[in-house]
Amino acid sequence: MNKTLLAAVLAGAATATLAVAQGSPGSWHGNGIQRVLLISIDGMHAVDFLNCSRGIAGVNNGDPYCPALAALGEAGINYRNAITSTPSDSFPGLTAIVSGGTPRSFGVYYDVAYDRVLAPPRTTTGNGLAGGKCNVSTPNGTTTEYEEGIDINQNLLNGGAPGAAPTDGGVASIDPAKLVRDPYKNCSPVYPWNFVRTNTIFGVIHDNGGYTAWSDKHPAYSSVSGPDDSNKPTNLDDFYGPEINSDVTLASNQRAVRNVTTAFGDSCANLYLAPGVSAWTDSFYDIRCYDQLKVNAILNEIAGKNHLGTANTKVPNIFGMNFQAVSVGQKLIQKNGVKGGYLDAEGTVSPELLNEIMFVDEAIESMVDALQNQGLYDTTLIIITAKHGQSPIDPKRYLPVPGPSGTNGNTPATVIATDLNNCMPYSESPLNPTGIGPTEDDVSLLWLTPSCDTQTAVNLLEHNASSIKLGQIFYGRSLQSMIDKPGYPQYTGVQPYGDPRTPDIIVTPNVGVTYTTSSKKQAEHGGWSHDDTNVMLLLSYPAFTPKTVTATVQTAQVAPTILQALGLDPNFLEAVKKEGTPVLPAVQWNY
Repeated sequence: MNKTLLAAVLAGAATATLAVAQGSPGSWHGNGIQRVLLISIDGMHAVDFLNCSRGIAGVNNGDPYCPALAALGEAGINYRNAITSTPSDSFPGLTAIVSGGTPRSFGVYYDVAYDRVLAPPRTTTGNGLAGGKCNVSTPNGTTTEYEEGIDINQNLLNGGAPGAAPTDGGVASIDPAKLVRDPYKNCSPVYPWNFVRTNTIFGVIHDNGGYTAWSDKHPAYSSVSGPDDSNKPTNLDDFYGPEINSDVTLASNQRAVRNVTTAFGDSCANLYLAPGVSAWTDSFYDIRCYDQLKVNAILNEIAGKNHLGTANTKVPNIFGMNFQAVSVGQKLIQKNGVKGGYLDAEGTVSPELLNEIMFVDEAIESMVDALQNQGLYDTTLIIITAKHGQSPIDPKRYLPVPGPSGTNGNTPATVIATDLNNCMPYSESPLNPTGIGPTEDDVSLLWLTPSCDTQTAVNLLEHNASSIKLGQIFYGRSLQSMIDKPGYPQYTGVQPYGDPRTPDIIVTPNVGVTYTTSSKKQAEHGGWSHDDTNVMLLLSYPAFTPKTVTATVQTAQVAPTILQALGLDPNFLEAVKKEGTPVLPAVQWNY
């Protein structure tokens, strides 16, 4: 079957070259590409693709174990040194891919972060961000939350949207009362797509008459639509966002997937429901069932239907999804003690991670088969990358701080909150017993109160360098070299002027350190390390001449490249114009 796929990929090159020569009706210009299928395999490193496509000793008898990806590489451009956004979290990572910018432009630092101007939601979110007062026309300051906590009911796959199909709440499951508010817009709720400051490929393509679709892990990730000052993401014609952090033990959620069979052959009538398993991410098996929902959405869209397959629509000009299975396979320690992850620093995968990569490969093969069957393969550019990596690959380097026992040190946020009174906003403080907590994974993003002296806080962290396992610390000019300085927008009249979302201090710990008390993970992402940021990036199109590019590129370059592929001006993207983001190198547009 996989040999058939490889043959189809290679045979398609001749057909696609002919299509280019004759022109292609329906495309924005005559280069033959009518649509782009964009896939994020969250956590997938460049070395993972190298190992799975070529084979590595000790895994699968040394044979390749991602034949579909390898086949796409036979007609593709592989970027070995692709770098994600920093921070390397899902929310900024995805926004970079679809906007062509960095947090400097689009203003997204983490799915849970802070804004010095915005006001708290009206009611407390599902994860504990407290509701509060909104003072009009003045900076308020609040933690911002854009993940499951803003759902009407985060325990349900459909997010609790009234009358929705069991897996399909979409944006209707977002509770506006749980959204942070803008005091300079009459305290109106800030929907995810309007939290993003710059436009995206979905907006540009939609504005030019294209049909757009996206599937992801939270209803909040409808943010890819980009800003439009509306309570609907109007740049998305089709959005699917089953809630990944819903409760897998609920009978209604189990019924929702009962008839699903994964590309790997898993029957989702047989979920792994052992004691201690509550979320889809708690099980190597269950996460494949969750991801298959989005795979099925893509297959329906390839067939010219909506994501549930219940109505005839159009085949999108831009569509895609994220896979969560590899990320779970990299970091999960299942409740029964079974570990995923890697066996060494070379990236030798554990049996559990091997299964997740093979599942994703089979799922992508099903998409390629569907494109072939619909006669769409020769006019579809397939881009496979990742929002983020995962750190560390080397299992010997992992160190949770303070760890399950609380004895491995302390987190930067805890040090500041404990030793410097009123130096952290209460919504960010780890001392807030019911709050959502600080923004800390294998990075620590720290926002301080206006009365707190940044240098005093930095000195305290330096003094506690051993306890917090300090790798690097960024503030002041060292911070401004990467992102805009922290402060307030000029329209507020409050100084210092700057970006209200920029942290005052960023701490990156030693490689392998994650700020956590959890006992069920052995890796994390969010930081600046190589394992966090170096990800797979493959562009596959039958008419391409295969090439491996070793020059450093950014995943943000995917966005302008998609527009150029479709015959649209990359400078239609605001972040591209502002930051000068180039298209990816070595793409043979003239074939």
